[in-house]
Amino acid sequence: MSKLQPARGTRDIYGEEARNMRAVVDAFQRVASSYGFEELATPIFEFTEVYKRPLGETSDIVSKEMYSFESSAREAGDKEPEELTLRPEFTAGICRAFISNGMQQNLPCRFMSWGPAFRRERPQKGRYRQFHQINAELLGQDNPEADVDIIAMAWRLLNELGLGDKIVLHLNSLGDQESRAAYRADLVAYLSSHKDRLSEDSLRRLETNPLRILDSKDEGDREIVAGAPPMSASMNEASKQFFDTVKAGLDAIGIPYVHDEKLVRGMDYYCHTAFEFITSELGAQGTVLAGGRYDGLIEQLGGPPTPGVGWAGGIERLAMLSAAGHVPARPVMLMPMGEAATRKAFELAEELRSAGANVISDRSGNLKKRLNRANRAGARFAVIVGDNELESGLAAVKDLDAGTQSDVAFPDLAETVCNMGGDAR
Repeated sequence: MSKLQPARGTRDIYGEEARNMRAVVDAFQRVASSYGFEELATPIFEFTEVYKRPLGETSDIVSKEMYSFESSAREAGDKEPEELTLRPEFTAGICRAFISNGMQQNLPCRFMSWGPAFRRERPQKGRYRQFHQINAELLGQDNPEADVDIIAMAWRLLNELGLGDKIVLHLNSLGDQESRAAYRADLVAYLSSHKDRLSEDSLRRLETNPLRILDSKDEGDREIVAGAPPMSASMNEASKQFFDTVKAGLDAIGIPYVHDEKLVRGMDYYCHTAFEFITSELGAQGTVLAGGRYDGLIEQLGGPPTPGVGWAGGIERLAMLSAAGHVPARPVMLMPMGEAATRKAFELAEELRSAGANVISDRSGNLKKRLNRANRAGARFAVIVGDNELESGLAAVKDLDAGTQSDVAFPDLAETVCNMGGDAR
């Protein structure tokens, strides 16, 4: 039998990568909570219609990338087969949950979510077929100040992760539905005059989703797009005022941005603000967090008209960028020598943990082997308890960085070790 490997585009996550990804999620939880966001966990798979309806049959996600399957009614105990899809993104499922649970009675709603998502696309650096996202949605507020809040939350998170000097905020307005329709007509007219030079994908999008051509990676398309009319030329006064208020809010709190007129969201339910935080440190796939306003999505899914704005960030990419800033807390290695010392060590370990230390109890092998394992684990201290220590009431504490040893009374052990750097980073 050949050596078993993970499926293409997936991998096992452990060690340093797991710690760095956990640090991203922990920071996200802290920051989102400080803005009043509460956790919402949706199922990892939904009825396929939840994604097909808003994303559209012709979108790349639906037509090429979704992992969909039909359940076996007989084996599952269902009355008839169900068409299901693994989550390709969070927003549609969260809006479905909003409708299913009658949450329109409690507006505004602020939701934070995180976890795996799935898309069948070519694996690249920081992009996998099973990937992980953090996600924030603010439902029920149609004012531009809500857009400022959601962007500010993302900016605060990125700075907490130490990425403030590694990313640039790109910002654009798609305008309201009237402005968007006017721009679509202008764009189609312009692109139609260059049909003979458009790529095959862009020719298809010209009929189904022309705004996505602005985001084409094809070099020939990019040359054509460079001469496209600016979106701002189609904006009505209400849309201009909305965007001006967003920019003024960002200016007021000191968040720098680049007005990028080629930044778009292809789905018809998107409107007004669109934004991406982009880095040049991950190659071609430079977007680490992106979002925008989607006032028509919940209505398109069958719910009541409800404005929404939100964003999603790739945990893998954020972890790769911020890895240098996430050094795990170093453990204390507790080494009981003998049966009586082992019983005492249970008590000491819990006292140390209650004081905030990370503790690993190592109960096997001679002292030399245990000290070697402590060094491999990156421990700062080794706490040795044997018959002599039990008799004296003093633990032997070895500082593995300094190479020194001191005796500490059992009642003082937790406070002393933590003060000396038992959770030193």
